[in-house]
Amino acid sequence: MTQIVDERSPQATDSKETLLSVRHIVQEYVSRGPGNIKAGVVHAVSDVSFELGVGETLGVVGETGSGKSTLARAAIQVERPKSGEVWFKGRNLVELSRRDLKAARRDIQMVYQDPFGSLNPKWRVEDVVAEPLVGHTKMGRVQRRARVRELLDLVGLNPDIYLRRRPLELSGGQAQRVAIARAIATNPALIVCDEAISSLDVLIQAQVMNLFEKLRAEFGLSYVFIAHDLARVKQLSDQVAVMHLGQLAEIGPAEQVYATPRHPYTRALLDSIPGLDPETGIARRPVTLKGEPPSPLHPPSGCRFRTRCPRAQDKCAVEEPLPRDLGGGHKVACHFPLEVPTISVDSLRASIPAPRAKTRTAPASA
Repeated sequence: MTQIVDERSPQATDSKETLLSVRHIVQEYVSRGPGNIKAGVVHAVSDVSFELGVGETLGVVGETGSGKSTLARAAIQVERPKSGEVWFKGRNLVELSRRDLKAARRDIQMVYQDPFGSLNPKWRVEDVVAEPLVGHTKMGRVQRRARVRELLDLVGLNPDIYLRRRPLELSGGQAQRVAIARAIATNPALIVCDEAISSLDVLIQAQVMNLFEKLRAEFGLSYVFIAHDLARVKQLSDQVAVMHLGQLAEIGPAEQVYATPRHPYTRALLDSIPGLDPETGIARRPVTLKGEPPSPLHPPSGCRFRTRCPRAQDKCAVEEPLPRDLGGGHKVACHFPLEVPTISVDSLRASIPAPRAKTRTAPASA
């Protein structure tokens, strides 16, 4: 189960096998002005912890600048955090040597927002997908070629058509499928998807999400799935973490977070999603969160959301809220969390994500 955790052993705290345990991660950057003079410290990620079970998906959402991508890079050690621990398969990645970390990365892969930016434009698709096989396996050329054909077929691309193409000869959806094929080449346990569908149109987003779901069901993959809004992670997530200005505002099982959000920021993100009112069935006008997010260079005292929060009180300005356990792995960092609404059973069911259905590989034209 994914949850906010405190100081204890990095082993699983329940019957679910823990794959990834991120503990008290802090990541800061020095901001410099004219003449390379230090202007301040950017508080990108501030004391964030969570756990991810084998075969689970954690959806991480929040506005631009909330620290989602920085957290992901620190979690898989693309960037070393300023402090904190990252336990993966029982090993603290922060303490590994460069050589051992490279070996561990065979089990951890990443899919980026812009597929064209992550694929070498001079290479053919065959070479792009084979790259991790060259670095992490002892396969010969014939074996690699066979594996690449298998991978392209898995992501819905005909190897006979796409093997010799270059990235710029592909559509956005096709290029992202190639990036996914490369990510699963070494049979990883964890894939971090950093805004992996946000650059695609709505139809292709749905097809790529179905592909992620199919691969998880087939290979038992775990995902950390990063997105701007809660609507994009609803289909795939078992757990949802809501980040605001470098901190976790709320985290818990997807059903609870969607049906009964307890942090005002989570409620605001849900209200910004177009949809139907579960009580009336009438189209609901999205509500935009008012005010600009504060600067991570100079975050507000106390609660970092208080400058835009309709429930803020004097206490919020002087005391930082600590995670409050609501039960069932659902936690919220708020002095005055939202009450659980009294609604009908039918309305509650309408707000909970539908059970996953079996999916088929999307067509290669995407």
